[in-house]
Amino acid sequence: MPETIEFIERYAEVISAPVRTETEVTSVRSIDGGYYVATTQGDWRCRTVVLAAGACNIPNVPALSDLVPPSITTLTPMEYRNPDQLEQGGVLVVGASATGTQIAAELHGSGRPVTVAVGEHIRVPRSYRGRDIKWWMDAVGVLDEHYEEADNLDRVRSVPSLQLAGSDDHRSVDLNSLTSVGVKLIGRLAGISDGRGQFSGSLRNQVALSDLKMNRLLDRIDEWATDDGLDNEVDPPHRFEPTHIEASPPLFMNLASGDIKTIVWATGYRPDYSWLDVPILDRKGRVRHDGGVVEAPGLYLMGIPFLRRRKSSLIDGAGDDARDLSAHLSAFLNGA
Repeated sequence: MPETIEFIERYAEVISAPVRTETEVTSVRSIDGGYYVATTQGDWRCRTVVLAAGACNIPNVPALSDLVPPSITTLTPMEYRNPDQLEQGGVLVVGASATGTQIAAELHGSGRPVTVAVGEHIRVPRSYRGRDIKWWMDAVGVLDEHYEEADNLDRVRSVPSLQLAGSDDHRSVDLNSLTSVGVKLIGRLAGISDGRGQFSGSLRNQVALSDLKMNRLLDRIDEWATDDGLDNEVDPPHRFEPTHIEASPPLFMNLASGDIKTIVWATGYRPDYSWLDVPILDRKGRVRHDGGVVEAPGLYLMGIPFLRRRKSSLIDGAGDDARDLSAHLSAFLNGA
């Protein structure tokens, strides 16, 4: 984190950007000739606005959370800090992407019984053939895949984050590492009725699909390493154990029994556009755009998943998108 902060500060110095810190945008609305931007530190009139507020501002908690028995404490990853916050007793972590698996591992390490409700997730190893998986994805070209190449753009923009954790020992935190220490797995939380949680029976299919996608990625890496002459410079190819699931995972859980004291909603995030007073949101609350060029003339979008490339939401992926959109923005300002 200190290195990331230093990088951003140095970047601002290099480009001489007039950065306004501790300045909250309260409204962006259309006016003749452009937009009016209201903030806590003054207002601006401008012809163009780049919306770069991020895609993960608000926890995306499902509506069925209202049906959780009042005896259970619920919280989101934004509210979670450490196991000491939680009372002793069982924990249900809903969601098995990066956040859910890491929180489940930490809570189990504190001595609490933990169950993870597993929905759609993307399993990848932290390291493969002696190098970080993100190094491989960058080298092979996975992160450069363009949005116009996607078969189903809506779907790829809504897939969960990779099941990855950062640590000094580069270990993988996946479902197998959780079950090996005693964490229980259950299917996706589908409903709650009369204090009983109802869980999907598709857990086995979900993990099989996730394993299949992981192995397809590894196959692609192996093929690229051979074609590029790297086989003698990296470790030999190998495959990981398939995800192990018990024969008949339970489909119901009595949430009112007292066994579960806490539910952590590791169900992802969504952007916050409450300050955006321009009618450009679709029925799901997402900005309508084509590769970052918003429907409203002079508005641009940055930093959301697969904006123009698979790496669009990563710090090192913003540069290529910015170059593309800067060309469009410049042409707009010049009246082209």
